[in-house]
Amino acid sequence: MGAASLSSTPWHRLPADLVPAMRPRLPAVVDAVSVAVTEATPTFAAIDDDKLRRDVRTAVAVALERFLDLVGTEDPALPSPVREVFVALGAAEAREDRGPEALLAALRVAGRLMLREVCESLARVRAVDTALLVDLADAVSAYVDELAAASTDGFARQVREQAGERDRRRRQLAELLLRGGAPAAEVVAAATAVGWPQPDAVVPVVLPLEHARDARLRFAADGIVAERGRDAVLLLPAGPRTDRSVLTDALRGRGAAVGPPLGWAEVPQAVRLAELAAALVTPTAGPVFAVDHLATLAVRGEPGALAVLAAHRLAPFAGLRTSQRDALLTTLHSWLRHWGSRAAVSADLFVHPQTVSYRIRRLRELLGDDLDDPDIRFALLLVLAARHRTAPASGDSHR
Repeated sequence: MGAASLSSTPWHRLPADLVPAMRPRLPAVVDAVSVAVTEATPTFAAIDDDKLRRDVRTAVAVALERFLDLVGTEDPALPSPVREVFVALGAAEAREDRGPEALLAALRVAGRLMLREVCESLARVRAVDTALLVDLADAVSAYVDELAAASTDGFARQVREQAGERDRRRRQLAELLLRGGAPAAEVVAAATAVGWPQPDAVVPVVLPLEHARDARLRFAADGIVAERGRDAVLLLPAGPRTDRSVLTDALRGRGAAVGPPLGWAEVPQAVRLAELAAALVTPTAGPVFAVDHLATLAVRGEPGALAVLAAHRLAPFAGLRTSQRDALLTTLHSWLRHWGSRAAVSADLFVHPQTVSYRIRRLRELLGDDLDDPDIRFALLLVLAARHRTAPASGDSHR
């Protein structure tokens, strides 16, 4: 084989009589190859879709017609209209969330059948020697490679387009949450568009900007990372991946500050509390959790810190009847002020000491070891003192 042969297209070397030998058989060949391609590719065989079968047949017909047009020429394999047919096939696979493997497997099947049909058609009008067989194989192989390249390009384009659209939607949701004040329907629609459940509560994590990429990779579809110029905020829907132990392991050594889980409308406040909590402490290996510093922020007069602290510390009482909750919280407030003296609480509330004992046992059931933690006791006293100041004057409900 000379240099001229190597520099020309593989189909330039094919004999001109291949075209009249094969063209009369083309409709039957298109049908046979279309059926064989669909049945021999497990992914396609499992899809009961008339449109898919029509698309495959159209692609086979276009490919075979174009191959015959190339015989004896040095033209490029795929002019734009033909190439776009296979680009569209690859894009369709991406839109259906299928990988390119099935389509490439189908093209390999089509290539083998195409070579067989070409050889059989030509053998009807002339002898097919080894050299001609090699030329036919080269031409078909190179042509199918071009079809595969077009399909892969279509798949990649569609994936990039979908990724860009997903990123746009995720940025939109992040902007809505971080800005605050958006209508509920708008936030729910934006969350649905990125595959989030309805965001009843969101946990923000403030990170140094250099850790934004790592956060995107680590939290993938669960989280949204918004870069703000000086830092980044990772937004996570409250759930198993926002458990304290999980976040501690995932964020170790990344200078992170974790805000409290608040409703989607309160995300700006949760972000601010995370930032303020981080400013209170010396940087450590583990993340800073704002819930650990709410009492300090409340004492410093930070708006909203006391309300978040109250919601956090009084959560164990949420399921109780109003009268029962009020009695227990009144008793707890008195018990904390009187350093656990049952007699003092009894006198303060004008209830029997046994009633005080019963309520304290119930409080221990609800709060557990938190009643023995000095920091938590202080936080509870802070919350209950504020509650006492704002509550309407009334006697103990069980006096």
